[in-house]
Order: sequence, then C-alpha cells, then structure tokens
Amino acid sequence: MPENCDPIIEVRDLYISFYTYAGVVKAIEGVSFTVCRGETYCLVGETGCGKSVTSKALTRLIQAPGRIEKGRVIYYPKPGHPIDITSLDEGELRKIRGGEIAYIIQDPSAALDPLYTIGFHIAETMNAHGLVRSIREGFREAVKYLNKALMPDPEERVKSYPHELSGGMKQRGVIATSLSTKPKVLVADEPTTAVDVTIQAQIMKLLKELKSGEGLTLILITHNMGLVAEMCDRVAVMYAGRIVEEGAVLDIFKSPKHPYTRALLNAVINPLVRTSKLESIPGTVPDLIRPPRGCRFHPRCPFSSEICLERPPSFLIGQDHKVACWLYKDEAQGVEG
Repeated sequence: MPENCDPIIEVRDLYISFYTYAGVVKAIEGVSFTVCRGETYCLVGETGCGKSVTSKALTRLIQAPGRIEKGRVIYYPKPGHPIDITSLDEGELRKIRGGEIAYIIQDPSAALDPLYTIGFHIAETMNAHGLVRSIREGFREAVKYLNKALMPDPEERVKSYPHELSGGMKQRGVIATSLSTKPKVLVADEPTTAVDVTIQAQIMKLLKELKSGEGLTLILITHNMGLVAEMCDRVAVMYAGRIVEEGAVLDIFKSPKHPYTRALLNAVINPLVRTSKLESIPGTVPDLIRPPRGCRFHPRCPFSSEICLERPPSFLIGQDHKVACWLYKDEAQGVEG
C-alpha cells in the first residue's frame, strides 16, 4: 500500500468457497488488499472472477451455500481503531453493514421492493439504523437525499414506486438509500450496468461529486476499463478468484506487468496508448471446482512454463506495484504472500 496510506479496510488472506451439488467452488483464494481512507479503490476483472463476492465478504454478506473459509476483514472507523468484522456477532455487524459500509447493488430493480415507494426504502433504512425516530420523519429526510442524488423533482419522486421510474432514476434511488446512513465506505458494484451510456456518465459524475463532497471512501467494482481510468486511484486486477496485479491506476495503464492485465487492456481501447487492433484473450475462464494448478492463468498465458504449476507469490516491482507472476521473480524488490 502507499507510504502515506491511512487504512480504512484491510482484507487479509481471504478464502471463500461455495458448496454446490456439482462440487466445491473455490471462488476466492488468498485475496489480500488494503483500501486507504478517502481513495477510490477499484476491483476489476472478467465476469465471474470474484469481484462481487469479495465486496460482499467485507460485511459478511456471503449466503449459503457460500462460506468464508479463512481470512480476516479489518475495518478502521477511526485511524488506529481496528474492528475485526469476521469476529463480530450479528447485532454488532448490523450497525456497520449498510450503516458505515453501504452498498450500491448492481441491479437497482432487484435492490428495490416493488411494493414500496422510493421514499419508504430510504425512510426504513434510516429508521433501522436509528437515524430517525419514525418512518414519517424518514420520508422528510428522504427528499433531502434524493435531491443529493440528483433525482428530478424529489418531492414527487419520493412517493413513486420502482415501476414508475426509469433505470437511471432507480439507480439514483438506490444511491440515495445508501447515502442516507452517512456511510464512511461506499461499495459500488457495477453501478452503471443497468443503464444506458448517457446515464452511465451522469451516475459516475454523481459518484465523483458525492465522494469529494461527503468525504467517502469509494470501492468500485467493474469490468469497464474506461471507468477505471477515469475514476480510480488504485486498481486490483482479479482473475479466477485471485488478485494478479495491484497498483496505482497510471502504473497499471502505462506499464501493465501481468500477462492477464496486458491481455485485458489489449482487448479494450486504452486511453493512454495508441492501438491499431483490439485483441481477444484465447481460451476460457477456468472451472473453479477443478481449478488449474499454480497460476490460474497459465493455461491461457503465452509465457507459461513449468514453474507456473506452482502458485506465484505477490512480487513488489515498484512503489506500490505488485504482480503475482513468476516472470518478475528476478527483478522483484520484495515478496508478499
């Protein structure tokens, strides 16, 4: 992590499995990272790489048949005051989950109950966390938070049901609900997936403004490299349940090290590099019930060799730039994991 980092969340050696009829899915294996207070930290990778599962583990939202097998999540509400989320009882955890650490769910239609108005969603959330004395008072506060989320005509929309709103308005309603608890950390899980391109730009601009205005720490989950370049301070690239590279956003875009990161950037338009042809990544994502030995990317990697059958540690190859690849063992300045 950066030298001047004031950590707000630390994830240490996290393992998560899903017990299915087909077998045990080893969804997350040995994931570790630190999020600094006030930054925008990004988890990026292909669909199914474990981004959302990792974000849910921050507040133990993993449900059956999933299970956190090993690891710790440390939350720092204040500098120097660690709370081990993995050891809290459910009552203590509820104060943090949705309160101090809030979520913007990927699909706003799934996040909103069709039987209740947007105002009720916000009022109920605030009432559950003891921020208002009644649902009636919560409705009055809901208008304020819808206004913060740039909802058009918030005094009227507070009485609207989800089916009466467009995709962008629903997402603003979800954002307003998340903001209503005055969180310290906001986890945005692909917040632009369900809306069109014009609304995507508006949503990301809104999140930027809210982050600076509210003093939030933002964890952004995405597979959109354009959003990464525009929004993030630091990036962790995930592949098949592991972090393969982590560093400052400019380092990742200007000098990607891991073969998967390079392939990912070659598959999309890179705003920092002139590209004449986009490339596809050969092969398929591995079966995590029977994952490949060693580096999980080696069956698709053009540089694979016999040593890749052993799991690589995380090599430090620059200031706050880490890569889990045997290609860098000789130039590494240190080793983690």
